[in-house]
Amino acid sequence: MSRIQAREKAFVLIFEYLFNHTTSDITLDSIVQDLSFTDDDRQYIQIVYEGVTQNFEELQNLIAQYSEGFKIDRIFKIDLGILMLAVYELKYMQDIPISVTCNEAVNLTKTYSTEKSPSYVNGILANIIKKEGITK
Repeated sequence: MSRIQAREKAFVLIFEYLFNHTTSDITLDSIVQDLSFTDDDRQYIQIVYEGVTQNFEELQNLIAQYSEGFKIDRIFKIDLGILMLAVYELKYMQDIPISVTCNEAVNLTKTYSTEKSPSYVNGILANIIKKEGITK
């Protein structure tokens, strides 16, 4: 259960980054100091947050390429944050199965976004996986 919570916290950090376009060590430190997280979960949060922010333009361009009919600035920020997290996991975190990444992205979308967003997010991820040849 804690990895699900860690992924949610990573999403919160990414969502904040979408608005500020700057990293927040204060927010990161307050999240990773949560005693309910294991060391692995703390490391996951930090790796994903730093990875997304360092590869932001690449991830954004990949999402834009497969978000048929939507320019990147028209994608709901919550959906974009979830997609950034998921695409980072797909591309850079070989230890996380594709199905886990997709399922967790859809679950985050169901929790935080609109009724239509889960299928939208799932569709973009499916296109990226298929057309980019992502396998693990």
